[in-house]
Amino acid sequence: MAKTVAPLSESKCSSSKPRDLDYSLFDGNGLILYIRKSGTKVWRYKYKKANGKVGNITLGQYPALSLKNAREKRREFESLIASNVDPIEHLNNQRSHRGKAVTFESIAREWHREYKTTGRWSEDTAERVLLNLNQYVFSQIGNMTFDEIRPRDLIQVIRSIEEKGFTGVVKKTRQRLISIYAYAISRSVTETNTAYFLKDVFVKTKKPKHHPQLPLEKLPELLQRLEADNGHPVTKLCMLFALHTFTRSSELRFARWDEFDLEKGIWRIPAERDPVPGERFSQRGAKMREMHLIPLSKQALNILGELKTYSGMSPNIFPKSRNLNGFISESTINNTLRRLGYDTQKDVCGHGFRGMACSALVQSTLFQKEAVEKQMSHQERDQVRLAYTHQAEYLDERKAMINWWSDYLDANSLDHISPYDFTKQLLGEEIIQFKYAKLAK
Repeated sequence: MAKTVAPLSESKCSSSKPRDLDYSLFDGNGLILYIRKSGTKVWRYKYKKANGKVGNITLGQYPALSLKNAREKRREFESLIASNVDPIEHLNNQRSHRGKAVTFESIAREWHREYKTTGRWSEDTAERVLLNLNQYVFSQIGNMTFDEIRPRDLIQVIRSIEEKGFTGVVKKTRQRLISIYAYAISRSVTETNTAYFLKDVFVKTKKPKHHPQLPLEKLPELLQRLEADNGHPVTKLCMLFALHTFTRSSELRFARWDEFDLEKGIWRIPAERDPVPGERFSQRGAKMREMHLIPLSKQALNILGELKTYSGMSPNIFPKSRNLNGFISESTINNTLRRLGYDTQKDVCGHGFRGMACSALVQSTLFQKEAVEKQMSHQERDQVRLAYTHQAEYLDERKAMINWWSDYLDANSLDHISPYDFTKQLLGEEIIQFKYAKLAK
């Protein structure tokens, strides 16, 4: 059982006398009044470092540093430790920054290095953050000190990005500036978060751009054009597989054979994949950064069977034509759509397959919204709801869903049939009417 330490009092500190040997009085939580045989009294703070070693900091002499002020120092260090900041390193940084002009860029790069080590960013995100800072921030205020930077300078940074139309970058840059200033305060470089007011600066909202998707009425035309296409077989199979599974581009492009259980008909997209040297972003896995399960229809399994002929000797499902360890280009599907006669800015793009599938599944009246969202790998925005539903995979329903979608594609190979009529054809009018009546209760 841990020994209970009675906190010190001001009278005990002042009345303590020197002895033949130096000794310590303990206030608890690492705060110690060290009394030397010479009569000098010194405050010390002891704590355990992340590596398990003991850190020891001298705070100052008593009574110049009172018990109350020594405890305030201890609270500051406890706060640093809670934020994974070593108090000794913090003090060393303070000393190195003191007496010299510290530029915004130098502190921002320190912030970036430390934030990267927390593991909150993927390698891609860390690289993109630094690229954005280089492009939009350092060029304007990088060489300025924190004392020199005025609110108007930060507003100019934000406005210059906004003028380029990069609304998403504006919001992220605003958050990062606030975070960098908070970091600078923790390093005693500045005392005021000049960037904090940026959260109230009005930014023009840009109308969200939706990925174009074909009306379901035009599915037969798409399927017939693809069937008649004379392009590379792997490209055609990639298009078909994208249609049948409606996954995101990077989830599809970087797929590996060892992710597939062909007997059980399951594709397990990992949160992160092993990076392939020379292949940018090849470590990308499931978008939500947790494993995503995709049931495979018999049609999707047949496509994979055909792909074995062309890429079975590669670890990758869709390798480059001249490099089995590489991956097809991110523009492969859109280039194919353009070759088939579609405008990928207006008619349909690869990402539009997801919207087409989602639309058809909803119109089918067969599946729960939650199951459709899980298949689409969409993140629940309601955090309370997420706490209750994040474990639900709806796997049985999603197996039925993916098979319905593949059968629906087959049914549209020659002439169009609506999702509702296809469902009615499968189940009959009476069952559908019963389903609606049940929902209405």
